[in-house]
Amino acid sequence: MSTHTEHQAPQGREPLDVHDPRLSRFDIVREGARRDDIEIVHYEPQVVPGSKAERRLTRTVASMFLLTGLAATVFLVVYIAWPWEFKPGRGGDKWFTPLLGVTLGIALLGIGFGILTWGKKLLPKEVSIQDRHDQPSSPDDRKITGETMVYLADELGVRRRPLLGISLLAGLAPVGAVVAAPLVGGLISDPHKDNQMFTTGFKPAEGGKKKVRLVTQDGRPIRPADISAGGQITAFPGIEHGVSNKHADSPTLLIHLRESDAQESRANNARIGHGDYMWGNYAAFSKICTHAGCPASLYEQQTNRLLCPCHQSQFHITDNARPIFGPASRRLPQLPIEVDAEGFFVARSDYTETIGPDFWERP
Repeated sequence: MSTHTEHQAPQGREPLDVHDPRLSRFDIVREGARRDDIEIVHYEPQVVPGSKAERRLTRTVASMFLLTGLAATVFLVVYIAWPWEFKPGRGGDKWFTPLLGVTLGIALLGIGFGILTWGKKLLPKEVSIQDRHDQPSSPDDRKITGETMVYLADELGVRRRPLLGISLLAGLAPVGAVVAAPLVGGLISDPHKDNQMFTTGFKPAEGGKKKVRLVTQDGRPIRPADISAGGQITAFPGIEHGVSNKHADSPTLLIHLRESDAQESRANNARIGHGDYMWGNYAAFSKICTHAGCPASLYEQQTNRLLCPCHQSQFHITDNARPIFGPASRRLPQLPIEVDAEGFFVARSDYTETIGPDFWERP
């Protein structure tokens, strides 16, 4: 690498006065390159300005950007308005996820092919050789840098080809909305409206008079005889959309404890004021891990430990689901349960603690 003063021209050539109004923008750009030991050895426009070839390529690139905008807009419509909720016996809409994937893929491909075509077919071909060196910035350097930036913008051809600029904006604006949709969507609903941060699908209806049954994934009510001693079953609220993302905070692990384990659990419940939360030898706990919200669903019968597979938190079921290992710092909330007149499990009330990961407003 070689070092030159800020006004030195390579190989004895006198530097040009970049403030000379007779110089074109390209002359200034070339002069700036030479002062920085960069020699433009080849420069060739690929299309003639105003030619049929240029107009055809402009329309092609614009079409790709507009296709991007259309696909991104369809993505937003599907994401926001498509009926995707899971329903017992019916499942979820099988087209929801594929449509999101296809439209987002088309949008990204449109951007990629549009930019590649623009760069490969419309921008001039240039070959430069550079010998890098460090120099302090001078007024001439700043002038050259500014003109270079403007020159590069000119070479993109947006001013001469306004269709490209319009189509690029029309294509990228919906893509930006696609990126923002999941983030903004989570801010649209007020978390304190209807106390939704503190209620689940087990909240009794009709002012607390109508208690919610515990049902299986297919909507079948659960009886005590459905769970053998030492066994467990995942329960959901027996309400409309109870088995869906609408009530994703409601999955509950209903456990039939052995007699000795149940006695220990009842004693520990009484110690913290939850003496009436169990029904017989049955206890119900939230499956939503209090660390990061993963499903804590691996139950060890012999040790009465419930494991979360995501980050290996462990909860001791007979000790109020207290965390005994891993990053979780709060016990799993317990659901008060009983059996109704027809012999099915119901929730005596909603959970009395917030479900899922800890947060700053937890009582």
